[in-house]
Amino acid sequence: MIRQDDELDKLEEDIRRVKSRYDQFFLGIQRVPPMQERRNLEVYIYELGKDKIRDNARRFRFNQLLTRYNQYRELWGRKMREREEGPLDFRRRQAAMNAPAHEAPPSPLIPRVTSPAPDPYVRMTPGANGEQIRELYTKIIRAHDEMGKMANLSIEQVATMVQKQTEIVRAKYNVNTVAFRVETVDGKVKLKAKPLQD
Repeated sequence: MIRQDDELDKLEEDIRRVKSRYDQFFLGIQRVPPMQERRNLEVYIYELGKDKIRDNARRFRFNQLLTRYNQYRELWGRKMREREEGPLDFRRRQAAMNAPAHEAPPSPLIPRVTSPAPDPYVRMTPGANGEQIRELYTKIIRAHDEMGKMANLSIEQVATMVQKQTEIVRAKYNVNTVAFRVETVDGKVKLKAKPLQD
């Protein structure tokens, strides 16, 4: 019987290996993407996901690894599309999607439907549950991934940092709600806090 720790160690190593092969493929060292290894990994993830992991720490670690792998999958998909379309076409399409709205005024006959820009801040209220911490943790992981770095940070460490900063800001500004944002400054990922008046 394989211990669940061994299974999660194997999963982490398999994710690392597939990421390494994809890195080699995108650098031109490997001629083809590691599709078979990726399929094997996804079968393994599916099998692990079917087993009910009762231990909270193990289940948390499994979810962490799954989040990391899903972020890699998004990154690989984006890079594959860029390779297929060519970097110039890809950049043009991205520029067109990100172009300011005032360059192409909408027709007065057709009402323009726009969604507001996503709020970069995550609000921490006194009754907040772990969802906000998980959201911040995911943003921190994504920011590191965008710089090509691994985040040597656990969700527990993020929770501790948020709790300390929340207490300081609440005491200083006499507010209940504190909002956090993940920023990249000088190649470092930082957590910024600001008070919110209720």
